[in-house]
Amino acid sequence: MNLVRTSRQVVGLRQALTLLQKATAGGGGGQTRHYHSLQGVYGHKHQEPKDFSLPEDVVQRRAEESNLFRWISAYREYGHLTADINPIKPNSRQVPELAPELYGLSSSASYNPRGLLAGCEGSYSLQQLQDILKEKYCGHIGVEFSYLPTLEEREWFANSVEGLSDEVITAEERVRLARDLLCSQAFDNFLATKFQSVKRYGAEGGESMLGFFTETFRKAAQEGVEQVVVGMAHRGRLNLLTGILQYPVTIMFQKMKGMPEFPSDVKFIGDVLSHLAISVDLEVGGPNPLYVSMLPNPSHLEAVNPVVCGKTRARQRTLGEGYYSSDPDARPGEKVVCLQVHGDAALSGQGVIQETLALSAVPHFNIGGALHVAINNQIGYTTPGERTRSTRYCTDVAKMCSMPVIHVNGDDPEAVVKAARLAVAYQRKFRRDIFVDILCWRRWGHNELDNPRFTNPSMYQTIDVRRSVPDSYTAQLVEEGVMQQEEVTKITAGHMTFLAEQFKLVDSTVPKAPHLEKQWAGLVQAPSSLQVWDTGLDTKTLQYLGAKSVEVPENFNVHKHLKKTHIEARLQKLAEGRSLDWATAEALAFSSLLYQGFNVRISGQDVGRGTFSQRHCMLVDQETDEMYIPLNHISEDQSGKLEVANSILSEEAVLGFEYGMSVESPKTLCIWEAQFGDFFNGAQIMIDTFVSGGEAKWLLQSSLTMVLPHGYDGAGPEHSSCHMERFLQNSSSSETAPDGEDVNWFIVNPTTPAQYFHALRRQMVRNYRKPIIIVGPKVLLRHPAATSTLEDMAPGTHFFPVIGDSSVNPSSVRKVVFVSGKHYYTLLGEREARGIKDTAIIRVESLCPFPTQEISEELQKYKQAKKFVWSQEEHRNMGPWFFVHPRFENLCSTKLEYAGRDVSAIPAAGVAQAHKVEAQELLNKTFAL
Repeated sequence: MNLVRTSRQVVGLRQALTLLQKATAGGGGGQTRHYHSLQGVYGHKHQEPKDFSLPEDVVQRRAEESNLFRWISAYREYGHLTADINPIKPNSRQVPELAPELYGLSSSASYNPRGLLAGCEGSYSLQQLQDILKEKYCGHIGVEFSYLPTLEEREWFANSVEGLSDEVITAEERVRLARDLLCSQAFDNFLATKFQSVKRYGAEGGESMLGFFTETFRKAAQEGVEQVVVGMAHRGRLNLLTGILQYPVTIMFQKMKGMPEFPSDVKFIGDVLSHLAISVDLEVGGPNPLYVSMLPNPSHLEAVNPVVCGKTRARQRTLGEGYYSSDPDARPGEKVVCLQVHGDAALSGQGVIQETLALSAVPHFNIGGALHVAINNQIGYTTPGERTRSTRYCTDVAKMCSMPVIHVNGDDPEAVVKAARLAVAYQRKFRRDIFVDILCWRRWGHNELDNPRFTNPSMYQTIDVRRSVPDSYTAQLVEEGVMQQEEVTKITAGHMTFLAEQFKLVDSTVPKAPHLEKQWAGLVQAPSSLQVWDTGLDTKTLQYLGAKSVEVPENFNVHKHLKKTHIEARLQKLAEGRSLDWATAEALAFSSLLYQGFNVRISGQDVGRGTFSQRHCMLVDQETDEMYIPLNHISEDQSGKLEVANSILSEEAVLGFEYGMSVESPKTLCIWEAQFGDFFNGAQIMIDTFVSGGEAKWLLQSSLTMVLPHGYDGAGPEHSSCHMERFLQNSSSSETAPDGEDVNWFIVNPTTPAQYFHALRRQMVRNYRKPIIIVGPKVLLRHPAATSTLEDMAPGTHFFPVIGDSSVNPSSVRKVVFVSGKHYYTLLGEREARGIKDTAIIRVESLCPFPTQEISEELQKYKQAKKFVWSQEEHRNMGPWFFVHPRFENLCSTKLEYAGRDVSAIPAAGVAQAHKVEAQELLNKTFAL
């Protein structure tokens, strides 16, 4: 029975709706996030949500027809459960929430859904309304949006979905769609004939994805988007590359024949066929060409997703859009959009997805919403979908951040096109992530050489008798008179002829290397020799920049402790030119790079303050919570900016994000600092597959700088070691020949603030980019002996790969101890305590590339030395020992003796007393040998 509302009740409902709208306008949880600072900081602006309210007549109608509206709302919320979205498994599910009787509606009555259901006015029978609702919510498209965080989004989504049936796909667009599908099918058929033993991960069964990509690119370009950054896994990748993104087919064929994808005059190792990538300008009907970049990716599923997000944000910064715009109302993603393509099993199974989604609205990581599409094969490798997840849909991870999902039947290419339009429209309006779940099927197994029928006979009995999607769709168009069969045959034959002609050119085609073009022009690949890079600066300039690093506005309320220990202490040290600590050297490196026009971005947990409360490059007003970054106010016309990105408690996604930013921008020093060195192990996939080998595989240069605090201080197994042995083992350094700067990455273990200063500046000063792992200090941050002077950073100074011992007489030295990092100060103190005069302590600051020449020069000084020792605080199976001793022997003709802890399964003792005993034994070994 319909409820009758009085005027007072209607007003009450309207007031309740208004309160709800205000509560949800700022995002999930009903809270408006201010990020402490209303004025914003570089890379982030606070933007108040716009007011939204329903028209009064709509509120009135919903009050008057509350039961009818509840039933319509049930279809909006539960309609997807009965939608015909699975092409190989009919949906027979009954959903009790959709029964009209549940809402007191009568089949004999008529209803007017004006204001309740978009596009419907006048009187309808209950059956007519049910048919309309089924068409809108239970057809080949099903949607999930009832949990969206704001009333505006929910209303917009409902109205948009209810208008999809009126969306027109013109005859011209239908023919173009058919052409995309037919060409994809022809490509797969050609490869199956010419390359029968090659794993190509074709698109058979999921060809409608090509329609999604074409429509997404076209719609985005029409909306003013200028660039799309794509991250994609294996399935259908080659079809997209050659079919839409204009990847040279001859180069693709060369790769399939085992030939290299890059010319012989560049240094590379290469990667497999399914990891290829391209950047291209597309004419897709927008006001300007659309620049589409597909990133290369490893076989680790979904690992590329945070990388494409980082690359997207870096491009937004380059274009000065969104949070990097001078316009306070500018929204992110105005010109650059991220598109992530997922596999269904990987989407629900890989934790990097959840970490990446958790970044989506975080300041300094927000890219204005990404477009996501799941190519849902309904099978992971050979495992059926219901056994690859604990949720109904593979896209349920989207609900973690209240992101809408559009499910669509992949056997209906036109429905896929409409889903693409809806997704782009939502992303453009709300700048939030949205998912499209294309439920399709896989003609073959995980690859074309696999037989999934061993474990999924019933599924493949259904698939084996299915007509292909391109054939079914073109048959429909022929039947409707949109196309002629001759035209269909001509398209397929023409593409097969084209492929055959390109195949003939394989042996005569020379591949290109596009890695040093556009913003990378002027840079080179690293040389095979070691060079000295002058990274020093004028003392007056350093004093000026150092003073600027702690200058705050007059009315800014600095914490009284920081005012004394951070600001006043730094100014005094700068004036005296000595006793400069680690944080001051870092500030001088940052500010000098900014002063020269480079950008610096540092991310990680609490990096603004620093894990050990040492940095304070982002100050907070103690009364207003306003944030202030002094280094962004060096001068009025400075072009270089410091972005301080305090991140979520994630390693894999955040490090991947920073790597993505670094491979986009050679003018930005991207730093990721772990709270403790061993935190990097949560990002091991990113390190092994991107950072370590990105240039060797894909010619991607990166300046990514990883700072990993390290040092055995009695803290126990965790947080003592950054496991530098893993990075050393994964380096391309040679045991038998001197290294050049063309190693895959640099690994340094600096012992002075000046060394840290030079290492950071060298990242940008040289004419190529390399990742660097900086084994960072903890106790050295405030160690009284670990300080530097301004003279150590003056013009002509540079990073020293090896630091000799100037405190001993070389002719009286009988033992030479080599050490790396913080352990040097322990040895120095012990030598002084024991009064030892015949032992030199040499610091190896650079581990990779290995400084063969500098070590040999140091060895030449000690003609009387009889013993040569390597001392480290790490265990024998950890730290640098395994790395340095063959190089000393093979390259420096010196056999080292080991002084350190014995082998262990864990980095450090968990009992304080045991740690002290080990530390003393270590010192005894070093000086007793």
